[in-house]
Amino acid sequence: MPWSRKKKALVIILSLIVLIFCVSLISGFARRPSGDQIGVIEIEGLISGSREAMEDIIRFKEDSSIKGVILRINSPGGGVGPTQEIFREVIKLKEKKKVYVSMGSTCASGGYYIASAGEKLYANPSTITGSIGVIMQLMIVEDVLKKIGLKSNTIKAGEFKDAGSPFREMTQAERAYMDGIVRSIYEQFIKDIAAARNMDPERVKELAEGKIYTGNRAKELGLIDGIGNFYDTVDALKTSLKIKGKPTLVYAEKPFSFSKWVFGALSRELINELFSSPFKFVAAP
Repeated sequence: MPWSRKKKALVIILSLIVLIFCVSLISGFARRPSGDQIGVIEIEGLISGSREAMEDIIRFKEDSSIKGVILRINSPGGGVGPTQEIFREVIKLKEKKKVYVSMGSTCASGGYYIASAGEKLYANPSTITGSIGVIMQLMIVEDVLKKIGLKSNTIKAGEFKDAGSPFREMTQAERAYMDGIVRSIYEQFIKDIAAARNMDPERVKELAEGKIYTGNRAKELGLIDGIGNFYDTVDALKTSLKIKGKPTLVYAEKPFSFSKWVFGALSRELINELFSSPFKFVAAP
């Protein structure tokens, strides 16, 4: 190829690169939010992990352009550990920015635990919330194994190492031991809600019978602050922050995962129920 043609080709390629760069830069500025911004963190489904939610909370806490945050919770609860981890991060976030909560169709048990950390809680009239309590469920398959002629052999060091084994009934000492653990977690639940909601712990304990409440009833009992949907919550936070005009809602980014999309709802919850800790904050059926 003659040098002149090579030169022309090179100029065309470089021009295309510059054009693509400029278009990308312009589109980036076009996508950049303008005006006052409110962060939105969505907590959906059974709470079996805390990493994503905590990362979103920390990112919004450190982002000076985010004036306030809304937690949009639609969850029946989940594992004790991740629930408490998210709760703690919300408390830290509330020390720096206003945090309002919008409850979806369900915000119960562990979902309510997290929600209680917010400054103001809003629910729909028929939202299912409450279910303040802890449940531990252990399956016993001893009789089934006997019918099919199978026996279990356990070798252990430590009297309570196999407490809760599905292969035999618990002893009275083991039941008392497990009951003590559940009671301890239950007391933590009540203490945290009372502190976060500025309620008398004895009053919270009166409501902490595992009962679920509608949004209307929860408002009467002081478990939430107002009745309204997501956009009512946005308007309330906007007013509190003294934002003029329409605020920009910035949603926490969720990277797409094909396997998570296909198998997430089914496999994660099934695996969590079968293999995770038996101690859970879950809504009553």
